Amino acid sequence: MNFTIKPMETEAETGGKAYVHWKSWHETYTGLVDAGYMEGVTLEKCAGIARRWPDNIIIAKDGDRVIGFAGYGAYRDGTLPECGEIFAIYVLREYHGKRVGYELMNAALARLSAYPETAVWVLKGNERARRFYERYGFRLDGAEEEVVLGAPAAELRMIYRRRE
Repeated sequence: MNFTIKPMETEAETGGKAYVHWKSWHETYTGLVDAGYMEGVTLEKCAGIARRWPDNIIIAKDGDRVIGFAGYGAYRDGTLPECGEIFAIYVLREYHGKRVGYELMNAALARLSAYPETAVWVLKGNERARRFYERYGFRLDGAEEEVVLGAPAAELRMIYRRRE
C-alpha cells in the first residue's frame, strides 16, 4: 500500500484531519468512554480543533485522502522537561495493520529527536493502542491520571526512551 506522511498544510488536509479525528474517536472509544460525551464528539467540534491547533500535525494520505494523523511537541505540563509528547495518533480503522500508525510514529519521533524521551497517554482499556505503543518500544512508567470524558476515566503514561 502506498501512502505519504507529510505536515498538514492545506484547508483540505485540515478537513481530512478533522474527519479522521472524529471517525477514529467513534471507532476507538465507543464503549470505553461515556456515551453522552461521545455524542458531543462531532465532526464540527473536530474541525474546530483542527483549525485552532494546526501546528505540529503530520498526516498520512492515501492519494488525496487523509487516513491518519499525529500531533507532537514538548511535554505539556512541564513535569518532564526533557521529554517530548505524542499528543494524538489516530488512523482510520480500515487502515489498521497497514503500517500507517508505525510510519506516523516514526515521523513524529524524528521531529522530537532532540528529546531523550517521548511520552504518550493511553486510555485505560484501550488495549489495541497499548499493544501498538508497546510493540513500538513505549513502556508504562506507573503514572496514571484521571480525565473526565463525561465520566471519570483513567489514562496511563507510556515512555519511549531513545537508545544512546
